[in-house]
Amino acid sequence: MKITELIKNDTIILELESIKKEDVLDELINKLDEAGRLNDKQEYKKEILKRESEGTTGIGEGVAIPHAKTSAVKTPSIAFGRSKDGIDFDSLDGEPTHLFFMIAASEGAHNDHLKTLQKLSTFLMDENFRKELLIADTKKEILDIIDKKQIEKEGLEKEKPKVEQNREKILAVTACPTGIAHTYMAADALKSKAEKMNVDIKVETNGSTGVENRLTDEEIREATAIIISADTKVEMNRFDGKVVIQTPVSDAIKQPGALIERALEKNGDIYEAKETSTSTKSQSTGKGIYRNLMNGVSNMLPFVVGGGILIALAFLFDFNNAGADNYGSGNEIAAFFNTLGGTAFSFMLPVLAGFIASSIGDRPALAPGFVGGALAANGNSGFLGALLAGFLAGYIVKMLRKLFSNLPQSLEGIKPVLLFPLFGILIVGAIMNFIVVPPVEWLNTGLNSWLSGLGGANKLLLGLILGGMMAVDMGGPVNKAAYVFGVASVAEGNGHIMAAVMAGGMVPPLGIALATTFFKDKFTEKEIDAGKTNYVMGLSFITEGAIPFAAADPKAVIPSIIAGSAIAGGLSAVFGASSPAPHGGIFVFPVVTNWLLYIVAILVGSIVTSILLKLLKKSVALGEVES
Repeated sequence: MKITELIKNDTIILELESIKKEDVLDELINKLDEAGRLNDKQEYKKEILKRESEGTTGIGEGVAIPHAKTSAVKTPSIAFGRSKDGIDFDSLDGEPTHLFFMIAASEGAHNDHLKTLQKLSTFLMDENFRKELLIADTKKEILDIIDKKQIEKEGLEKEKPKVEQNREKILAVTACPTGIAHTYMAADALKSKAEKMNVDIKVETNGSTGVENRLTDEEIREATAIIISADTKVEMNRFDGKVVIQTPVSDAIKQPGALIERALEKNGDIYEAKETSTSTKSQSTGKGIYRNLMNGVSNMLPFVVGGGILIALAFLFDFNNAGADNYGSGNEIAAFFNTLGGTAFSFMLPVLAGFIASSIGDRPALAPGFVGGALAANGNSGFLGALLAGFLAGYIVKMLRKLFSNLPQSLEGIKPVLLFPLFGILIVGAIMNFIVVPPVEWLNTGLNSWLSGLGGANKLLLGLILGGMMAVDMGGPVNKAAYVFGVASVAEGNGHIMAAVMAGGMVPPLGIALATTFFKDKFTEKEIDAGKTNYVMGLSFITEGAIPFAAADPKAVIPSIIAGSAIAGGLSAVFGASSPAPHGGIFVFPVVTNWLLYIVAILVGSIVTSILLKLLKKSVALGEVES
């Protein structure tokens, strides 16, 4: 099937009017809708935006391929748009995007249609093809260039000589959640680079049409190493005992040569088969824990960001009530935002635990994880308790899978709806309630008693301790112990302690925000975006903004934020800053004594945190190569 049967004159925009990513998507969606290719424009847009939220479709080299497969598409089609000046589309290489191919695949699309869409994705890897599209003057020229490329590519594939049999053989599997574009671009990038490096490679694609070019048992036995470049589940047990290199699908597109070099050097992990099929999220112990953790963090992030900003708005609308115990709830508007933000925050720990659990034990572990996270939140075991609950629930459900594996086949259907949730929630709940929560509550009581004993003997020491405590678990029992001590001190007329506590709580998100702004090589694109919201959360004294970063890289982040927070708390005490308000961040600065020096204390602590993050965190590029 010809690609030009999917992309036609009425779905081509020679020069886009849009200058922003969101507007480009709208313009291309409107073009498809006007051409009669969609059943439901809004539903299609929803799916396009959902795909973008999972990771940018700006693949670099000036190309973007936003795509969706949905019943909202009437006829499989492609909308082409071009911007000669270039548009910021959050591309993987950070460069402007000029060529846009919006792929609209219908839910029941014929395999011929899907394969044709996949071919276009591989054509875009050719630099000359991209240049020709960029300088074409008419729609007809664009269609002619695409036709010519397809004829040329199909001819080369027919004439392709057989590879030498005595070379080392590398195998690869590529897969992305949608299975339309990235899967095949990654495969084509690996094959193209392998050919230039004179390396024999076979690539299996797990796309929307199913598994193609499947690796045989014999090929796997003879392979030097296997590259798994995937963002979704693939069949892994067949690689038992082989050297396996597991990476996101974007790595194969961006750096195929580096992956092939690693495969030739056998620079990977020996894969050990599991009892159930697994995915790229299940690797060696350390990497597996990290990926499970990131599954929880990525799903928790919207609750942290949305809830935090809403609470900040509550402070903004209650500015005249600064210093009162109910600051942030002094009028109807402020109370609304405060309640809404607090409600969002209340889901944070259950979501974290639930999605960590589901990453380990799949969907049956979701309910036990959520319940465990809720018990952690209600039982004052906080962030650390939720982490424990998530891993606990995941592994308990895996244990239940083994335990119930010998049940009669007739009972198979009740496992996920009855046995796993019932016993999973029961066991997790019992452990959390009787084993995890009590000692943490005891720890809180002990910490409060210890802090009270320190009194005012040494303001600097007390400021250092309280400031540092605010960053230890960012909303957990240690943080809460310091905060409660600060609030109690305000009630007794000692605002110096509260000022140190608030300074220590503001530094973690602010220091991280500074680091994501000035040291971008240390963070992923998603972390850089999340870092922007941390400015708002830090200024609003919402320490929880640091949690996703601390969860992703605790060894580097936690020491950095503790050091910065301790310095801020200590300086606040030395400078004699005093806050009569138990919350509010920047919005209560007008009522803080010595507020100019107070700002200096927070700024110094934030800078210290950002510099330490620069020194302690590995660069993103290095981390990606190792993953």
